[in-house]
Formats: sequence, C-alpha cells, structure tokens
Amino acid sequence: MQKWLAASQSRCWFSVAVLGVASLTMAADPLVSRRPPVEKRTFRSEAVDALIDRVKPTIADPELAWLFENCFANTLDTTVQFEVKDGKPDTFVITGDIPALWLRDSSAQMQPFIALCKDDAKLSQMIAGLIRRQAACIRLDPYANAFFKDASEISHWKTDLTLMKPGVHERKWELDSLCYPIRLAHQYWAVTHDATVFDADWRAAMRMAVDTMVDQQRKTGPGAYTFWRPSRRRPTTAPADMFGPPFKVTGMICSNFRASDDVATYLFNIPENLFAVASLRQLADMLDELKDTSDLAKRSRTLSDEVEAAVLAHGIVDAPGGGKIYAYEVDGLGHSLLMDDANLPNLTSLPYFGYKTVDDPLYQRTRAFAQSPANPFFFKGTTEDGSPTEGVGSPHTSGPKALNPMIWPMGITARAMTSNDDAEIRRCLAMLKATHAGTGFMHESFAPSKPTRFSREWFAWANTLFGELILKLHNERPGVLKGP
Repeated sequence: MQKWLAASQSRCWFSVAVLGVASLTMAADPLVSRRPPVEKRTFRSEAVDALIDRVKPTIADPELAWLFENCFANTLDTTVQFEVKDGKPDTFVITGDIPALWLRDSSAQMQPFIALCKDDAKLSQMIAGLIRRQAACIRLDPYANAFFKDASEISHWKTDLTLMKPGVHERKWELDSLCYPIRLAHQYWAVTHDATVFDADWRAAMRMAVDTMVDQQRKTGPGAYTFWRPSRRRPTTAPADMFGPPFKVTGMICSNFRASDDVATYLFNIPENLFAVASLRQLADMLDELKDTSDLAKRSRTLSDEVEAAVLAHGIVDAPGGGKIYAYEVDGLGHSLLMDDANLPNLTSLPYFGYKTVDDPLYQRTRAFAQSPANPFFFKGTTEDGSPTEGVGSPHTSGPKALNPMIWPMGITARAMTSNDDAEIRRCLAMLKATHAGTGFMHESFAPSKPTRFSREWFAWANTLFGELILKLHNERPGVLKGP
C-alpha cells in the first residue's frame, strides 16, 4: 500500500490498488460513523456538524445517510491546516493522500461550505485563509497546478524541464487551475461580502491570472510556458519544442494539461475554456462590486467574450449519431477529440460551473453523448452481487486507449448533479452506494464489476462532491432522498 501511495503522488496513469473488503477494518456496526474523533479532526465547524445532523434524518436509506455523514465533512475532518499568520488567516488544504495543495482540488473541496460562512465566523475565516493562500500561490507561479506549504520541500518532479520554483510541487499548465480560485472567491464574496481578503495582493494575483490566460491564447508567439517530462510509458508533452502539439490561433486559451493532470491531445480543451468564460465574467462582476478602478474587469469581460465566440466557432462538431455537440478538445486545424473525462470541469458538468443551463439543447446533446458508449471512456459492469454500474472514467486510470476500464464516482456524481430526471438521479445514488467497497467513502475510481478494486482510498474531493450532491438534493429535490 505504501508503494502505491507513493506512486499516486504523480496523479498520472498508474496501476490501481486492489483492496478487498475483508482487509478493511470494520466496526461491529457496519454503519457506525467513520469520521475521526472530534479531537483528531483537522478543522471543526459547528455549522457543518449541525447541517449533517439536520440532513441525515431526512435520508430514508440508512446506508446513503451514513455515506453522507462520512463524506460531507471529510475535507474539514482530514485535510485542513489552518492558522493565523501576521494577523491574517492562512489555510493550506491537501488533497488527501497527497500532501500538497492543488488549486483545483482545494477550491472544489470547500465549495459546499461557503453557504454556511454567514452562520460560522470561524469557517468564514478559514475559507478566507484559503483564498489568501491560493492568491499567494498564483503570484508565485500562475502556470503551476500544485504547491507545498513549506517552500523548502523538494518536489518529486524537480527534474521536470520547466521553471520549478521553491514551493512548487508540480508545474503543469492547466487552465482550470486559475478558474477554480476565481470561482471560490466569487462565491465567498457573494455570501459574505467580506472585502478584507480581496486586497492588493489578491488583485495582483487576479491580474496575473488574466495575463496568463491572454499569454496562452498564443496570438503573437508560443507563450511563456514550456514543459517536458521524459517517461518510459509515454511523453507528458510534445517533445519537439516543449510547447505542446500543433495548433492554430482561434481566440481560445491553450492548456497543455487537462483537469486530470494528463497531457492534452489538442491544446484547446473545451470544458476548461467554457469554465474560463464563466469565471472571467464572475471576476468582472466581483471587481465592479468591489469598486476596482483598474481595467481588469473590462479586460476579463473582453477575454470571456472572445473565448466564448472562439468555442462556438471551433469547438462544436458533428456527433457520431448526428446533430452537433461540444468536442472535448480541438486544435483549430480541423482536428477534434470526442470523449468526456470524469475529472471536473468536463462536458457533463458545464452547467454546474455556471455555463448555460441543463436544458440547453446543445448541452443536452453533448451530455447524452458523454453518458453513452459512444464516449470511449464510458464504462459498464455488474458487481458480484448483481448491481449494475456505469459511468465516465478517465485516461488517468484507464490509460489513453481505455484498456483498463475504471469508473469514477465523481463522474457519477456530476451526472446526478446535472440531471432533472429523478429516476436517473436514483440510479446514480444506487451506483454510488453499491461501489464504496464497504469503506464508507468515495474513491478516485473503481473497476466496473469489482468495486473492491479501486484507486485512492483517501480522496477528499470525491467525498466532498458526493456530500454536495446529497445537500443539493435535500434542498432542491427532497423526494429523491425520501425513497422511490
């Protein structure tokens, strides 16, 4: 297990761990809470605990209620390092089994707690501390995806041929890594209207984020980012010039890597570009409300409009069964990749990230493709007890040719979160309940016919997202949780 956990530090394609239920430590009561004792939790919010106590009795299925209790606060229970430094909050959030902060994961891990900030000053201060920490990370290197708390730590990826600064865990340019902190800040502002965290340092980070996106439109040259990591399996970026595969300037933003941390096939990732469209508009609106006197709000809106127009011009393609859908990636030269990946943002989750609504016809056609065997990373199976499973996976665990089928709980959760069909949502809940392998937590991925074969037993983002789904259903579709 330790060898596997060390391998997982890379967050790249690796052999999954095989864990039998019999090897897990089970309590006499299989539905006893798996949360750590109160004194061992890394952060405690009374508002979150009260919410769990309020929601859990409304869930008719005892196992589903147990999963919610275990998963919802897993980020707070196990991954938060909060302190006050120089009179200001500072929060470092690890992914779980990897002791580094990803801009993406840390933002997503806090998503469902923002609404409770108005009722919990300590929780609000902790999330403000994360916003400060993320701004500091962006100022250190806007192209990096993951960071250390202690700048003296030595990265496993120190030999990558890119500009590895002290404090950087990994330097993969992923467009969504800049969008997630904007989304977190915007939603925190909308709930709290606490302007103290949005100081000159934060605004400098936001300006750097927008400047980086503009640079990666690559209108006048290859841009400032280069990367090369030799691999015995496959290269993790194009070896010719370290800038990535060929492309034609379109107005979209290049992203050498995906939200999965996997190398892109084509540089224009459509879900990430549409996430940028939504995030840039959120940033502009927020700056207006903060009475920012610079040109950053105007530049953000201009860039958002340009990127959206480019996606509409170059990112919509013919679906295998007819009609038009969003591609997953394109290069502007006429090539496109038709797939969906369970890592978020993906095509399925576009409304969740604020782009369009679930009833948009183009989105619905795209979603139908993504959630079907036409998507090469959509897998099906039947568990040993006869439970059907199906869902979107990722090259991250299945390999680029999908030779090792693995379904991601996050993909099933995103499907449920973007559905208006109670029957579909119930099927998703049933699959999530049937595939946690007795652990009481969500995993990164699982084998479609053998859920006890899974990767990453401590993956806080997947746990939080599942809890967020249950909370969404509690608020919007309570009948789903009350039974058929």
